[in-house]
Amino acid sequence: MLFNYFKNISFSLPWFFALLLVVPLLIIWYVRVGNKQQGSVTVSDTSAPGLSSWKTSFRHLPFMFRLLTVIFIIAALARPQTVYEEQNVEGEGVDIVLCIDVSGSMTAQDLTPNRLEAAKNVAIDFVNKRLTDRIGIVIFSGESFTQCPITTDHRVLISAIENIRNGLLEDGTAIGSGLGTSVDRLRSSKTKSKIVILLTDGENNGGLIDPQTAKEIAKAFSIKVYTIGVGTDGYAPQPVNTPMGVVMQQGKVSIDEKLLKEIAGETGGKYFRAKDNDGLAGIYNEIDNLEKSKVEITSRTRYTEKFFPFVIAALGFLFLEMILRFTIFRKFP
Repeated sequence: MLFNYFKNISFSLPWFFALLLVVPLLIIWYVRVGNKQQGSVTVSDTSAPGLSSWKTSFRHLPFMFRLLTVIFIIAALARPQTVYEEQNVEGEGVDIVLCIDVSGSMTAQDLTPNRLEAAKNVAIDFVNKRLTDRIGIVIFSGESFTQCPITTDHRVLISAIENIRNGLLEDGTAIGSGLGTSVDRLRSSKTKSKIVILLTDGENNGGLIDPQTAKEIAKAFSIKVYTIGVGTDGYAPQPVNTPMGVVMQQGKVSIDEKLLKEIAGETGGKYFRAKDNDGLAGIYNEIDNLEKSKVEITSRTRYTEKFFPFVIAALGFLFLEMILRFTIFRKFP
């Protein structure tokens, strides 16, 4: 407990510690005076032999108390204090929905370790950067599902992203349903900036909402959509379940870039293509820079003076020295 108390203390006037140079001078003075006194004739007193031996053993104790008094006074003059810094973050955030494709093709391994895990990793990094934003998670394959409603609780968001996996929904690529669900999460938002980041690696082939319809709904609610096509060119290795177990097959990369560009362009967003992990991370960084929140951070620093225990310690050692000098170690003429 005592160690923790002193660990958090800093000194606002540390140059007072230069006065500690007095301590070795006092020691030198004390040694010289003591040597001179040893040559003088001592008069025996009436004390018991045991008491006299004890006094001889502890004769330097008053001087040690005096040194400690000086040290603690110097420490008190250096103004020990604790510093507490408080930050208040205020600002107007952005409401964001991360719409992530979880179809079977997202297990392709042209990104490390695969497209879905790479998408989850950059999504977590993105969430950690958005201090004042409300963020939600929507996943889709053959259907769509709200993995996490819009919230400012980043721990809940990160947990929701970590729990995303392939096979949670019916397989397919329902881009329109994913976008429609994302828009539904944002349509009642009162913030000025509302965006969807839609990530997919395929072409729309199902769902209850057509991508064009979902795009028009997004435009009606002034929701900006950034679209990301993820996957390399040509073919990519993908694990496939067979009667013989899981085997790797080369799957054709088919991204409907025309549709994704149209959705992004007409809603005021931008289309990106991610062919590797670095490219995907760079895309999220670019979106992070494009959609800045208005954040105001005010800092306040409070100082609490802690010299009082040092003063008490100095007075205590001074009091002990005086008691010893005027009682046990009192010198008679």
